[in-house]
Amino acid sequence: MKISVRENYRYAVACLTSMGVRITPENRMAVQNSTRFYMQATSAETNVLNVASSLGRPCLAMTKFVEGSPVSAFIQSQLRARNIECEGLSVPQGGPWGYRHQFNIADSGFGLRAPRVWNDRAGEVGRTLHADEFDLERIFVREGVGILHISGLIAAMSPETTRCCLEIARYAKKQNTLVSFDLNYRASFWEGRQAELAAAFEELASISDILIGNEEDFQLCLGFQGPETGGEDVSSKIENFKEMISCVREKYSNARVFATTLRQVISANEHLWGAILLADGEWHVETPRPIQIMDRIGGGDGFTGGLLYGILQDWTAEQCLQFGWASGALAASGLNDYAEAADEKQLWDIYAGNARVQR
Repeated sequence: MKISVRENYRYAVACLTSMGVRITPENRMAVQNSTRFYMQATSAETNVLNVASSLGRPCLAMTKFVEGSPVSAFIQSQLRARNIECEGLSVPQGGPWGYRHQFNIADSGFGLRAPRVWNDRAGEVGRTLHADEFDLERIFVREGVGILHISGLIAAMSPETTRCCLEIARYAKKQNTLVSFDLNYRASFWEGRQAELAAAFEELASISDILIGNEEDFQLCLGFQGPETGGEDVSSKIENFKEMISCVREKYSNARVFATTLRQVISANEHLWGAILLADGEWHVETPRPIQIMDRIGGGDGFTGGLLYGILQDWTAEQCLQFGWASGALAASGLNDYAEAADEKQLWDIYAGNARVQR
């Protein structure tokens, strides 16, 4: 793939993020009738970092914490265990109704009972991120970053985070850091801010070297016409997705890599999982095929993380797509929101369909 990562960087991937915790009922029960929950530190952006970090590449989460909070301490401990360094201010809570980290309450679903997600984000400290809270000259010039990853979730979270993402993306681009943008549309984040966010996302897309979405993101975030999703076999729409991505490439010609995941839900336990990649003017397609699901949340982030890892490794476009597909499948095979591979071989075995015991 003709896209090169700058030389001499400390962090393989860095991201802006608002950290929180997710609690998930045990044994795939529903939230309303569960009394025992599994807790993990999570964010869409650090989920992406986790592929590279689990495979030994140092990564950085640029974020914000609540001073003295045990939840904040839990998050920082979890990130350290995942080989992800974190940097950001710690601010006073300001009383019981002050700042806090988000709680994501989500079950995994089972069979024809779909997963359900409840977000509790009132007072979220990460909504107050500002670019001047970070030493950008040290991070991006003296230390160096291979890829800056931005998610549409943090970019749309608040007016402050929107400005922060734009300012840091502009700065990183000037330092020859690759910029990855996963559009990650959320309707509740865009409510009342459509015009403002459309302009911001257009600028972020114009800065980006790598543009990533799911079946609907390019349409909902950037206004492109694309195929309807849901119901019909997603494999039958691959040519329609290619037409849409071709239009994206024409408008955002500065980007070198364009990708979209393809997902068809059979049940909460089984999905058809695929992806499309356009790089160097050539198409690469992973036709959707069945994967078994433990918990679907984070599958798209796993795909993005695997794709970025392949770019860091200077692999071919086809290998990057395959590794991304496998990383998404790995994320969906466990309760954590992120893919945490034992080694590269584990992911290549997943891609090959080799589930034989490893001794």
